[in-house]
Amino acid sequence: MKLYELIKGVAETTLPDMEITGITSDNRTEVRDGYVFVCIKGNTFDGHDAARAMTEKGCSVIIAERDLGLDNQIIVKNTREAYPLLCSAWFSHPERELRLIGVTGTNGKTTITTVIKKVLTSFGRKVGLIGTCQNEIGDEVFETARTTPEPYDLYELFRKMADAGCEYTVMEVSSQGLEQKRVAGCRYEVGIFTNLTQDHLDVHGTMENYYQAKKLLFGISDTAIINIDDEYGKRYAKEVPCPVKTYSVNGKADFMGEDVLLSASGVNYVFSDGVAKHNVFFAMPGLFNVSNSLAVIACMETLGYSVDKTIRAFDDIKGVRGRAEIVPTGRDFTVICDYAHTPDALVNVLTAIKESSKGKVKCLFGCGGNRDRTKRAPMAAAAADHADFLIVTSDNPRNEDPDEIINDVLEGLKDKTTPYIRITDRREAIHWAVKNAEKDDIIVLAGKGHEDYQILAGGVKIHFDEREVVAEALKEL
Repeated sequence: MKLYELIKGVAETTLPDMEITGITSDNRTEVRDGYVFVCIKGNTFDGHDAARAMTEKGCSVIIAERDLGLDNQIIVKNTREAYPLLCSAWFSHPERELRLIGVTGTNGKTTITTVIKKVLTSFGRKVGLIGTCQNEIGDEVFETARTTPEPYDLYELFRKMADAGCEYTVMEVSSQGLEQKRVAGCRYEVGIFTNLTQDHLDVHGTMENYYQAKKLLFGISDTAIINIDDEYGKRYAKEVPCPVKTYSVNGKADFMGEDVLLSASGVNYVFSDGVAKHNVFFAMPGLFNVSNSLAVIACMETLGYSVDKTIRAFDDIKGVRGRAEIVPTGRDFTVICDYAHTPDALVNVLTAIKESSKGKVKCLFGCGGNRDRTKRAPMAAAAADHADFLIVTSDNPRNEDPDEIINDVLEGLKDKTTPYIRITDRREAIHWAVKNAEKDDIIVLAGKGHEDYQILAGGVKIHFDEREVVAEALKEL
């Protein structure tokens, strides 16, 4: 690709046109003549400081935000915004060949994106998925490092999806991904907001900053679909710049769930858009899954599919990995694996399970290291208020002492009477929970969900699949 073609609409230069052989923002990349290096300032490292060294390594063009005194530099206002636009051009603008659906919010993103993909697939459409659990191109599954990929990886993935014949891409769009402009260049046909509860304050600092980061999705969406049962959703419905459709379980909205019946096997309700009514069964438990299914119905209607057709497609959808997932035990107690890792998510899943439980609800949970410390005590308080017994353990401790994390967690139990046990090693904790399970107990393994690993000190990732650990524990009974 020629330089002038790459930077068209992004930057201007007096440098001579030349053949571009690659583009990167990572100073560790092996480069050669014809490479473009984009200088991005991060939290701990400023790419501008590596520009001269990258030139000496062979880079032909440096994209920067300030004058670095280099003969091969091109200056732009914002390199974070320029980089994804350049990546888009490098891969011949694959996002323009796809109908993009973006989902943002604290909880519910994975369920909604997964179900949208399953529904569209059942309609004979080929769909790409980008999210927390994995990336998918049709039936092919790929590992993912983060919810919203870095720009080069994102546009490379878009290109693979377009080349594979995908018509749609449905993706989770994280607040960090939006704030860091990873999706600059994308235009979403539909942008969905689920809810906003305490999370990622280690990144955003305040809930208001978190709110404003999520809001960015709706500046690049044709239509917003917003949960107005959420207080932040009510604000978005009034503030976002694009047309809005709303959904609610509690009141008047464009898409409503009424006469809700909850059970362990899922939710029954009456869907209403103020004109027509339809009976719905969605095979995932909890009131929050009424909301999730409403978001799917609203999305599909916006894309041009009938409500009745979408509801019929729900019949073949049995659940999402790591989201209120029942782990087979063959015993007289139940084990459920769920990704809940915020106070609100814990309340949602425990409330849903409590409503249909015959015995005690026992919650095993921990908190991640090197993440928002302020949610640790509230996590414990939420668990104590909605479970009968707690097993406080480790999650992904990363570079923090697991016992110190647990000490922070236990601050939330100081005024609670819910009994608990502290077992730092998560494998040992799961074994203890299974060994001490009683008839009709429901053991909720919260926090890891779809993850099949644990992250320890120094970023060491070990294999850790809770389904396998439960199976191990059952053999010892």
